[in-house]
Amino acid sequence: MPTPSFVPGDPCWADLMTDDVEGAKKFYGELLGWTFEGSDEELYGGYVTASKDGKQVAGIMAKMPDQAEMPNTWSIYLRSTDAEATAAAVADAGGQVFVPPMTVPEMGVMAMASDPSGAVVGIWEPLGHAGYQLVNETGSVGWHELNSRGYEAAVEFYRKAFGWETSTMADTPEFRYTTLGEGEAARAGIFDANTFLPEGVPSHWQIFLVVDNADEAVKKIAELGGQVIAEPWDDPHGRHARVTDAQGAPFMLHQSLR
Repeated sequence: MPTPSFVPGDPCWADLMTDDVEGAKKFYGELLGWTFEGSDEELYGGYVTASKDGKQVAGIMAKMPDQAEMPNTWSIYLRSTDAEATAAAVADAGGQVFVPPMTVPEMGVMAMASDPSGAVVGIWEPLGHAGYQLVNETGSVGWHELNSRGYEAAVEFYRKAFGWETSTMADTPEFRYTTLGEGEAARAGIFDANTFLPEGVPSHWQIFLVVDNADEAVKKIAELGGQVIAEPWDDPHGRHARVTDAQGAPFMLHQSLR
C-alpha cells in the first residue's frame, strides 16, 4: 500500500503516553506484531516509534514525573502547515492551548490543545516526520473518533480551528454523527456521546486499531493482561470491540467485514 498523504486537519499520528513503556511494547508487539525503535534520550526523551512491516504506525512515550496521576492514554495529532497559526485558530474557536507550539528537532512542530468539550487533541506541523506510513491495514490505525459531550460545539470548533469540511452521517435523537469528509473519503468522526459515556468519563478522542479477527484479538488482549470493556459487535462499518491495554489505556478494535 502506498504511503498515506495528509491534508491540513487530517489525523496524521497517534501516540501512547504510559507509565510502563516496556510493558506497552510487549502488549502491542504481541497483539499487533509491532516492532520498536528508540530515540535519543536527550533530544526526544526516549520516545519510541512503533512500526508494522517496517512502516511507522504510532509512538509510545513515558509519562513525565508531573504526569504520574494522569491516566495512560492515546493521543491523536491533526496535520497543520503552520502550528503557530493553528494554535491561534484553536484559541479563537474556543479551545485551549496548554502546550504551546514547540519544535521537536528535525521532526516537526507540535502543540497540545483541548476543544470546547474538553477533549485533548494534538497539532502537528511536519518537518522530517510526516506521520503514519501505514493506515487502514492490519496492525495500523484505521479510524479516529471523537466521543464528545458537547457535540454541536465540537463540530463547529473543528470546522473553524482546523478547516474541516464536514458531513452529517446521522442526525436522530438516538444517534448523531459527523465525519471529516464524506462517505468512503471520510477520515475521522465526531460522535454525540453525551448520553453514551459513563458518569465521569470526559470527552475524548479514541483510535481504532485494525485486526484480522476481532474475536481472536479480544482473547489475546485478555491473555496479555488487557481488559475487554465491550465484547465484539457488528455495525455497517465492521466488527468492533472496546478494550484497554495491560496498562489501562483504552482503544478500539476494528475488523473489516468486506
